[in-house]
Amino acid sequence: MSEAGATGRLWLVVPAAGRGRRMGADRPKQYLTLAGRPVLAHTLARLHQAFPQAQLCLCLDPGDDRFDPAWVPFAGWRRSPGGAERADSVRQALAALADEAGDDDLVLVHDVARPCVTVADLTTLLSALREDPVGALLATPVADTVKRDDGQGRIARTEPRDGLWQAQTPQGFRYGLLRRALERAAAGGVGVTDEASAVEALGLSPRLVPGRRDNLKITHPEDLALAAHVLAAQREEGAPYAGAGHANHASKGD
Repeated sequence: MSEAGATGRLWLVVPAAGRGRRMGADRPKQYLTLAGRPVLAHTLARLHQAFPQAQLCLCLDPGDDRFDPAWVPFAGWRRSPGGAERADSVRQALAALADEAGDDDLVLVHDVARPCVTVADLTTLLSALREDPVGALLATPVADTVKRDDGQGRIARTEPRDGLWQAQTPQGFRYGLLRRALERAAAGGVGVTDEASAVEALGLSPRLVPGRRDNLKITHPEDLALAAHVLAAQREEGAPYAGAGHANHASKGD
């Protein structure tokens, strides 16, 4: 059976057009060096280890002059112009796939700044997606006490954390449903911060799949060092990790 199962092909969409201003670096965070390689290269390597036959759509800023195709290990891939927001990038990527993707094809959307996701979590998520008619995403139960501020830096109240989860990525849906959800959100001016929230706006409830807490998102300067420690620890425990050597495959849309 193929990676996507009997329902169709598996597409991976990786938004990588962000500027990463919160990092305070001289380049977007996907191009910062992590354990000797760009963050983007680590992330794509992890996805490729789990799904070597998948088709990749990489969303890049049209003016990006740092990207190197040698970092892409997938034989089948293309680049798509990134939008102003993450949802715009994903929506445009799905539109670019319209001539090839079927409504029942599976789509996993993954943050380029999450290079520590494990192959085990990726394959578990795909299995859940195959079985769920709505969709599925990696997530972790909220462990810390959550405070809501009053807008002036003081506590307004403590939020009950029972039933609260922190959404991670990948987030997976069938192509037709995800495209419809994002198109409707854009047309209605509905702000969505991830794919699941767009699907929720249709009145649907995606499945939460417990993931590892070390699937961190590199957002702040200290996260880069933390990610390096996580990758080292995962290598020691035997979590799958891709090496530095990858072939340079030709892309579509360059």
